[in-house]
Formats: sequence, structure tokens, C-alpha cells
Amino acid sequence: MNSPRRTSIMKDIGRIWLAVVNLHAGSGKTASLWREAELLLEKMKIQHDNKYTDYKYHAADIAYRAAVKGFRRFIAVGGDGTIHEVLEGVMRFVDGAAAVGESVSIADFTLAVIPIGSGNDWIRIHNINYNIEETVSLIRSESFIRQDVVKVSVLPAECREDYESAVPERISYMVNIGGVGFDARVCERVNRQKEMGKRGKLLYINALLNLFFRYKSVPMTVFCDGMKVFDGKCFSVALGNGRFCGGGLRQTPGAVFDDGLLDLTLIPESALPHVLAHVARLFDGRFASVKGLVCGRGRSVIVVPGTSRREIIEVDGEIIGNTPVRFEVLPEQMNVLHRF
Repeated sequence: MNSPRRTSIMKDIGRIWLAVVNLHAGSGKTASLWREAELLLEKMKIQHDNKYTDYKYHAADIAYRAAVKGFRRFIAVGGDGTIHEVLEGVMRFVDGAAAVGESVSIADFTLAVIPIGSGNDWIRIHNINYNIEETVSLIRSESFIRQDVVKVSVLPAECREDYESAVPERISYMVNIGGVGFDARVCERVNRQKEMGKRGKLLYINALLNLFFRYKSVPMTVFCDGMKVFDGKCFSVALGNGRFCGGGLRQTPGAVFDDGLLDLTLIPESALPHVLAHVARLFDGRFASVKGLVCGRGRSVIVVPGTSRREIIEVDGEIIGNTPVRFEVLPEQMNVLHRF
């Protein structure tokens, strides 16, 4: 029989924050910075528990198991990769609950972050900075806003027509930016360098410059809300729920995180000279005005390979599979930390 104290804890578990701490983020700075954050959480009397990651994708497993126990509030302590993994774990639970008829909504969950590491683009759209005390104060004051979540379905290679309803090989979820083609190859290179122990804010820029003249465009067909918007040789496809990637680059500069829509920026092979001539617009928010780009906005975007070459897909900086792929904004939104 449960003790009264145990029953009370289980009853209130949905109000307790679970901090998922990625000790590999921040070039080894995580331990000291997390200790500072933990002391502030205690000082501000914010109920929390802590779990530490030991390996890649461990954060997703931690978040899933915690959601099963009843946790509904999560703090990702790390960078964009940690945020992505925590989201994956939460959504795995939501999907599993829905499959057995349980009434669980992503609106029941809240995602906060204590940013540590070199890859922190998601926090930019929510005006969160690296001041740990200010961030913990935002958590204490319940400074939350609703944000869209994007479901990303990796479709079977043999899928040829019914892309809207095809059963996926794998499902992932996104809160910031995903891509196919050059964009994904850059992320692949960055991730490989991180696995080799390299760190720093210039990793993405160096990978971008290294691959720009080496990557070859591939035939792709792209549909937005069921309408074909491109068919031909494509250099890169970026799909944004957020505006920033790669340490502040703006491939989808007009994206709005709560409008129920995805922003599409596609670079045809023919537009490469214009992109090269106006590369500075990636940094100042005017990239969508570059001549020759295909830009759009919709609830669903599907990218299909034009040949047998299946290009890789990245979601929030993580490689999740190969085309064809379907991106779709979910009808429900998640609560996230935001500085107003």
C-alpha cells in the first residue's frame, strides 16, 4: 500500500520539472553550469528532479520513461540536440498513448531549456539568452507560450504515389528547422565532427563552406499542401517552424512558430549563382528575396526523390533517414518557455 507521502508525490508529479542534463554539451562546461542552475532552482523553490544522459538518444529514453510515470514538465539542459531528443521522447509517449485509446495531448506538456553548448538556435525564436539566472526566473514565473510541433514521416523507398497517407518507416518530430539536400549534408558533417570531439560555434559555417562547391544538386519533386511547387534539380530544401539554424543563419526568415504553418525555402540548381552573390542575406533576414528561390508556406510539405538517389533528411540538426519524406504541422501545440 502506498504511503500518504508517496501518494501525494505521485499526484503532483505532473507539476514537477524533470531536468534532462546532457553532460556532453558545452565542450565540458555542462557540469559547472548545471550546478549553478540547480542551485538557482533550489533557491527559487522550483520542484525538480534530475536525470543525466550517458549516450546519444539517452535523453529521448529518459523523457519517455518520465512521461510514462506522469511527468509533464521537462527542462532540456544542453543544446538543440538535447531539446530535440526530449521532444522525441515525449512524442513517443503521446503516440503510444493514442494508439491504445488513452486521452493524452501534447498540450499537456511543457518544454523549457537551460541552454548550454554551441548549437542553440531554437532559443533565439523564444528570446531566451545564456543568462542562467534569468532563464530559471522565467521558469519560476511560468513564462510559457504555445508552439507548433511538426511531425516528420520518413516514407518507404517504393512509395510512388500516395505520399499523403503512406505508412512511414520512421517518425520524428521537429520544433525548429529541417531540411533535405545540401542543408542535411552540412548537418551530417557537423555531427560527424562533434563525434570526433570537435566543438565550437564555427563548425556549421566551416562545414557549409567546405561543402558548398562540392555538393551536387539532385532531382527532386516537392509538394506543398498537395500542390506540386517544384520538379527539377534541387540544391537544398529548408523547412522552418523557426527562423534560425547554424548559429544564426536564416534560411526560413519569415517562419512563425505558432501560426500552424511551415515555411519552405528551396534552392534550385539554377539559383546557385544568385545565392552565392547574395550569401550575406542568410545573416540579415533577407534570404527569401534572393532571385530564383522557391518559397512557400503550408501545413504539409512532401519531398520526393526524382531518381533512385535518396537524399538524407535532417530534423533539428539530426539525420533521421532518406527521402521520400512528409513534414506536417500537428493540430495541437506544446507549451514552451518564452521571454515576452
